[in-house]
Amino acid sequence: MVERFERFSLAIAEISRCWHKLAGEEMQVYGLKGAHALYLTTLYRHPEGVTVPELCELCLKDKSDASRMLAILEKKGLVRKEGGYGGKVVLTEAGRQATRQVRERASRAVEEAGRDLTPAEREAFYKALESITGNLRRLTCEGIPE
Repeated sequence: MVERFERFSLAIAEISRCWHKLAGEEMQVYGLKGAHALYLTTLYRHPEGVTVPELCELCLKDKSDASRMLAILEKKGLVRKEGGYGGKVVLTEAGRQATRQVRERASRAVEEAGRDLTPAEREAFYKALESITGNLRRLTCEGIPE
């Protein structure tokens, strides 16, 4: 059991470390950090815009993190807030262009990372990953059974 825990923990940590490094390198072109990529790509999927609380929910981040990130993105001219307090955050045209580039590069990275997997293996991997994520989410709410 400990071996599975260690393998799982180390694999997740290594994937996260590598992904953040790649994201950081890509976002450096825009004078941003890798963490900004998640906000940009999420906003890209919602062209009508989202409120800050909705963005927090979608990105699984707290309001303070989102506020800091959005302030930087706004200063860079990549997002704007419409409607004042409680309004929606939307990508600017420059933000959409940057995000298209980021999405393209991320797609290439994901494709390259899974290049040795068959379509069936890829489907099984994502199904297993979703199951593990859901079970871990449940455990964080209910606790580990005795």
